[in-house]
Amino acid sequence: MSVIETFNLTKNYGKISAVDELNLHIEEGEVFGLLGPNGAGKTTTIKMLATLLKPTSGSAKVNGFDILKAPAQVRRSIGIVFQEPSSDELLTGYENLRLHALMYGIPKSKIEKIISEVLELVELTDRKDEQVKHYSGGMRRRLEIARGLMHKPRVLFLDEPTLGLDPRGREKMWEYIKRLVKELQITILLTTHYMEEADFLADNVGIIDYGKIVALDTPSALKKIVGGDLVTIKAQALDLARVKKLPYVKKVEEIDGKISLTIDNAAENLQSLCRLIGEVQSLEVRSPTLNDAFLHFTGRHIERAEGGWFNRIVRESVTKS
Repeated sequence: MSVIETFNLTKNYGKISAVDELNLHIEEGEVFGLLGPNGAGKTTTIKMLATLLKPTSGSAKVNGFDILKAPAQVRRSIGIVFQEPSSDELLTGYENLRLHALMYGIPKSKIEKIISEVLELVELTDRKDEQVKHYSGGMRRRLEIARGLMHKPRVLFLDEPTLGLDPRGREKMWEYIKRLVKELQITILLTTHYMEEADFLADNVGIIDYGKIVALDTPSALKKIVGGDLVTIKAQALDLARVKKLPYVKKVEEIDGKISLTIDNAAENLQSLCRLIGEVQSLEVRSPTLNDAFLHFTGRHIERAEGGWFNRIVRESVTKS
């Protein structure tokens, strides 16, 4: 059963489409990753689904409620955690949750029980009476998630859930989100520009670029589309024309002074490739990643695709001149 459905969902700002005819079907209990660079339209999509931003055209249903016809019902059935923390730093974790409960209209007779449950869920019970300004980045993100879960939503939107966390904090948050899904059996739509995050957490991934979904499948299927193993070589004298003719070489690119090859069965063919190349200065072999899938579908690496709207405006201006 689809919990989130979008129907040509579009948001325009002047002549620029931040989200361009988006069509998604996200099933109950699924973790769906919307993967793309900053400016690709991820946050705009979440804001429209959460009824915080009206689409230019198209529509969507969340938990069976139309975002245009039944926005109040949509908001009651979702939780949302945006990139920027919004908890009051001068209040304690407990006080932030109680304030949210009162503002959200949760019955007073249930507030203490719910606060206790969500604090335990996000492992902040022993820190609930500390001011939020003393929390680490990971603790603040967990508090935001606790707040988003207080009214027991069926769907949770996580917008860049590990943004600003160090690598260890990011991994701990991934483990926590996995546990959250298992214990609550909740549907999660998360946005991210971290490849490893989408790969680890998401059942299905939609690669979004310039507001359009350019690929949609499981992480493993998207990586398989790239095909073969990836070999990066730096050598003094490399006959590219000869390398390209090898039957097991599928793709050849030159990136930052190194040669990147996509080859079939690196374990079997790497030795003969090295004999052909001669003196090798450096060599790296790896399996395809989601970044390689992003490159395959968009023609560029995700870290070089930041600032989607601005880059698009510049690109169109140059094209017209």
